[in-house]
Amino acid sequence: MAVHGPVVKIHPVVLASIVDSYERRNEGASRVIGTLLGTTDKHSVEVTNCFSVPHNESEDEVAVDMEFAKNMYELHKKVSPSEVIIGWYATGYDITEHSVLIHEYYSREAPNPIHLTVDTALQSNKMNIRAYVSSQMGVPGKTVGVMFTPLTVKYIYYDTERIGVDLLQRTRESPSRTNGLTTDLAQVASAAGRVQEMLSTVLSYIEDVLSGKVMADNSVGRYLMDLVNKVPKITAEDFESMLNSNINCMVHSPWICV
Repeated sequence: MAVHGPVVKIHPVVLASIVDSYERRNEGASRVIGTLLGTTDKHSVEVTNCFSVPHNESEDEVAVDMEFAKNMYELHKKVSPSEVIIGWYATGYDITEHSVLIHEYYSREAPNPIHLTVDTALQSNKMNIRAYVSSQMGVPGKTVGVMFTPLTVKYIYYDTERIGVDLLQRTRESPSRTNGLTTDLAQVASAAGRVQEMLSTVLSYIEDVLSGKVMADNSVGRYLMDLVNKVPKITAEDFESMLNSNINCMVHSPWICV
């Protein structure tokens, strides 16, 4: 059960990278670890990227290539300076004694870092994903321990990531577990279908409010008003002409449509 704390928002590219690093792990390695990158605010931690970090561990000790982690982060900052270290990840289900030592290192790299676990072994027939934050426990002046408390995890994506997520979803229905990319025209048709469904939902809500079936919500009304105001003022004829022109461009000369 999640406790009070920041909401951890994870992008799909992060999960894909973690699973890929697990599939490419060294022979004999039981798990992989890595650095989480992203942004933070008062109420949430958004994980937008990550990279794996070489390490070796046995029952008695763990060794992490800290120099590699620092160099990778310095290189990443040149490409995405807005993304900072926000914690680390490990594949597996449990938090081990070695996890405490690794978390201590990341506590020096980021204030109150999060620890993300990804169950790539599918112990419960699904890939459980959990996020934790650590806190010290014990009596002042005595031996101090560390307690990991769970946080709420949510999955979000950019519009560009939605294409990949939809493609992966379709592979579940394919016997070969593979699927090809759709054409630009098919993507436009799919997007138009989703817009039509959303408009139907909005119209149904408005009709229910007008008929008295549901109570009007002022916040929803403001959102709808903002939506209406953002619709460009264009005649039906001009819109149809513009749409047909773009469709013809995608069908006959897609390399020109930029």
